[in-house]
This record gives sequence, C-alpha cells and structure tokens, in this order.
Amino acid sequence: MHPSSPDGRDRVADAGSPVVSVAPVQLSAPGRARPLEVRVSAPASGAALPVVLFSHGNGWHLDGYQPLVSRWAAHGFVVIQPTHLDSRRYGIGLDHPAFPTIWTERIADLRRTLDQLDVIEAAAPGLAGRIDRTRVAVAGHSWGAQTAQTLLGARVLDESGNPGADMSDDRVAAGILFSATGVAGDDLVPFAQQHFPFMRPSFAELTTPTLVVAGDRDQSQLSRRGPDWFTDAYHHSPGATDLLTLHGAEHSLGGIVGYEVAETTDESPERVAVIQDASTAYLRAALRGEEEAWQAATERIRRHSNAIARVDSR
Repeated sequence: MHPSSPDGRDRVADAGSPVVSVAPVQLSAPGRARPLEVRVSAPASGAALPVVLFSHGNGWHLDGYQPLVSRWAAHGFVVIQPTHLDSRRYGIGLDHPAFPTIWTERIADLRRTLDQLDVIEAAAPGLAGRIDRTRVAVAGHSWGAQTAQTLLGARVLDESGNPGADMSDDRVAAGILFSATGVAGDDLVPFAQQHFPFMRPSFAELTTPTLVVAGDRDQSQLSRRGPDWFTDAYHHSPGATDLLTLHGAEHSLGGIVGYEVAETTDESPERVAVIQDASTAYLRAALRGEEEAWQAATERIRRHSNAIARVDSR
C-alpha cells in the first residue's frame, strides 16, 4: 500500500484477474429440507487452484459476501458458497421443526460440498481439472464461523461440559473465522440458551492453522460478554495463532456481507479493504506456502493502517 493512503483505499484497486461465477449449482443432499445450492466463483485462468469453502451468517445465502468472495477468486482461489437452511430464502424460523437441526445440517452442507467437487468442476465453465483438492480452506462469518470452526477441530460441549463428537475434516488445511462466537456457558442470554444450545464451543481441539477476525465494537445480543467474546477462538485454541482486530467495527466488520445492506451497521470501505488484503494474504500463506504475503500484509497494517486494525500473533 502506498504510504500516502493510510486508510487502505489504494488496495481496492488491486482487482486481480477476471472471475467467472456460476449459481445456482445444485448438489446431492438426500433428506435435506430444501435442495442444496452453491455458488462457485473462480479465476478465469490458472491451474492448481486452491479451494475456499465459505459458510454464510444467519439468514444469508450464496449471493452474499461479494467483497470477500470476489477478492479471493480474483487472486487465484476457487470460492464455493452453499446456501444453508437458515437462509431468509427458505423461511425456516425458530418454530419450524427443522430449525433445531440446522446447525448440524450446516456442517453437513460443507462436507457434502467437499464430497462433490467433481459436480462443481463440471458445472462451472472452464473449471474442470483446475482445482487442487489437496489445498482447501474453510471460512465463515457469524453462525458460518461457528459452522466452519467445527471442520477445523472445535467441538461443541454437551450438557455436562464435556467436548462432543469430533467433526473435523482432514481435507481442510486452514481456516478464517469472521465474528466467531466464543466460549459461552452462563454468559449466553436465556434466548440463546433455549434456541442455540450448540453455541458452547470448546476450542482446545482446534489445531488447524486459523486466522480470527473480530471487531472491537461487536456487542452481541446473545451474550453478556463484550466484544472480546469474538476473540475467544484466538485465545483458547492451539491452531488459531493470528488475530486481526478491526477498530470501531461491529458484527459485519465494516461491510463484508455487502455494502449498503441492512446488516452493515458500521459501513467502512477502509475496514473492508484491510480485511480483503489481510485475508487474501493469509490464504496465500496457508494454502500456497507464500509466507511472505502474510508477513507483508501484517507489516502494512502496522505501518499504515494501525488506526483501522491491529494484528496479534503467537
């Protein structure tokens, strides 16, 4: 980033390569309450492309999160976005019989997607033979981060406080958690305890390399904890060794779900530019072995964007 532009806007001009995006691609999901549909976004050229599997936040769908998806795809990653059953498109509310199992269906959606990369390659024009299936990252925002972290190794505590089943996936080599809910227990408000009993994570088993991204003004209505709640994955897991904190950011982190949408209560293209830059660099390091990309991105933040963000590593 040029020193004369400390807010990060110069990085938005780094558009990368042309992108091809195809949706909806329907995958096999026997017994699911609705068909499983995904969006596939990939660079128009290039080979041996790593995969980023992205899980959306509550209510969203495969058309969201373009500030992230477009950037990653333009810089050499195949990004796959399933639409989960909690999407507003389906109208499955708290009183629907399927709602209590949506959290497990979300995890199943990610596995189903990885199981059907052949279908995805065939559905996206020009993509066949260009995916590197040995290099896969999983990412997610909010509820999507809770979903993604299970594939990275995090477990859900049972009523006795013991870690539940291991739902990690050895096909996944790295992760990025955006606004991931943290350690819960009695800190959850009664509404969350009743409707989201799975929000009791144990991060001790999360050993996969992971970047945690959080806003220091993200005050959840589901927890009595403050914004530090969204940094728990970093503080309590052996795998999440990097934390990107966005100053002044609320739950949408300045607009990663999309600019000018209702959920973006803290719209800031400058914050989003920093997230785009840092997350792309992290994926390059984690999936391509380009450690210098992550080092350079963190140095840019320290030198020129410290008013917007901070990076901690251990």
